Amino acid sequence: MSLQMVSAVSNSSLLQPGCSLLNFDGHVFFFGQKGWPKRSCPTGVFFLDIKQNELKMKPVFFSKDSCYLPPLRYPAICTFRGNEESDKHQYIIHGGKTPNNDLSDKIYIMSLVSKTSKKTTFQCVEKDLGGDVPEARYGHTINVVHSRGKSMSVIFGGRSYIPLAQRTTEKWNSVVDCLPSVFLVDFEFGCCTSYILPELQDGLSFHVSVARNDTIYILGGHSLQNNTRSPSLYKLKVDLPLGSPALTCSVLPGGISVSSAIVTQTSDTEFVLVGGYQSDSQKRLVCNTIVLEDDKIEIVERASPDWTPDIKHCRMWFGCDMGKGSVLLGIPGANKQLISDANYFYILRCKGAEEDEEEELTAQICSQASTEDQGDSTPFEDSEEFCFSAEASSFDVDDIDTYNEDDEEDESETGYWITCCASCNIDINTWVPFYSTELNKPAMILCSHGAGHWVHAQCMDLSESMLLHLSEANIKYFCNEHVDLNKGLQTPKKAMHLKKQPMKPLRKKKTMNLTTPVKKSFLRRLFE
Repeated sequence: MSLQMVSAVSNSSLLQPGCSLLNFDGHVFFFGQKGWPKRSCPTGVFFLDIKQNELKMKPVFFSKDSCYLPPLRYPAICTFRGNEESDKHQYIIHGGKTPNNDLSDKIYIMSLVSKTSKKTTFQCVEKDLGGDVPEARYGHTINVVHSRGKSMSVIFGGRSYIPLAQRTTEKWNSVVDCLPSVFLVDFEFGCCTSYILPELQDGLSFHVSVARNDTIYILGGHSLQNNTRSPSLYKLKVDLPLGSPALTCSVLPGGISVSSAIVTQTSDTEFVLVGGYQSDSQKRLVCNTIVLEDDKIEIVERASPDWTPDIKHCRMWFGCDMGKGSVLLGIPGANKQLISDANYFYILRCKGAEEDEEEELTAQICSQASTEDQGDSTPFEDSEEFCFSAEASSFDVDDIDTYNEDDEEDESETGYWITCCASCNIDINTWVPFYSTELNKPAMILCSHGAGHWVHAQCMDLSESMLLHLSEANIKYFCNEHVDLNKGLQTPKKAMHLKKQPMKPLRKKKTMNLTTPVKKSFLRRLFE
């Protein structure tokens, strides 16, 4: 095992505990950044390009028919293939935390649409499910099992917020272990079924699960209720006949008391267990080899790498499986750094150089790893540990534009995150899309008062139909603050006077002057 430090060329502050790695066609992609995405990468998904021990982040794109995918942290992720022989695969993403600390209960299917040297395009679809839908959670696992020509997903463990009726101001964000139910998800028919097994008594989170064919092995994990890391090892077998599925669970000896460990696959039947915590105040620096053969599991201790002093003495660490026996590890940077949330990164290679040329691995791994930022007196498990699941192998991609967060405008003072009015409630840390046209920034409209200024459409109480009408019509808009003022300052429009045609002068009619003498003959004719 060899350990090598990696320099983060791009801004590494987005790589925080809680993110995930995806592997498509041998290329690794990062998902679940810290905070909401910005304009440089509205999808929040990046290609991780590692060359010559330098790590660069390059934005990717979504197809037009994709749904909105928030940057979820601590989700459960696994690969899914239509059949075991298929080379193409998709990723299933379930649960996790949004930047607003809301928990998600949605399931997304993510697949690769196209990839060129300059652009990578994904498709993300939200899957509608019925039946016993798992509640919103994080720190859990999801795996796909194959039996009798069928495939189903299995969800287990995790944490969720306490029920809404029990929430108080002091305990609003308190979390509890989810019930130890096992959920079978059938994506073909879109239905979920929950099972309660007597062998699973306590809820677990941040455990490791390894799936092979119709069997899932669950190892380690932490229980909030008992504040323990049980050394139990569970074997969950799923049978998918023509009728109802059958689940059996057995407790095996030889487990390990660990949470937040990382698993990487080194051969078709061999895995390496790295990292994690063995207590609230102690990291686990021991490594183990896991061998799956003939429907059996064997766990043995193996030689650990030469950990650096920084890794040995740091209070927390996080990481993820990069596939082909490699693990990405991160430790917090020194407090004296200018960027307080910057991290140091290492790549741990669990195989030799010759073994790296082996064919790509196909078994699934879903492991929970790492912690969120913590105070000096905060126990490890009180922080939020997270999940990584990936099978990365190669980083040979032509150079494309590299994402650099330093190129972003300061949107806290300008741009979309301004205080547009006295009642403005748009905040970069808590905002969520309100209109269907919004993706990663709030909709704004220009007020034509004076030199003009931008306001948030949501703060102006504009309906979506009115917003679309104003954006398409060539008319001026005045915000709520200036609409009355604009009416008061308006002067009446100057009326256009019609040009009148000169009238012809009337001829004066002769009038009779009765005072003048009139002939009698004229008067006689007048009155006859």
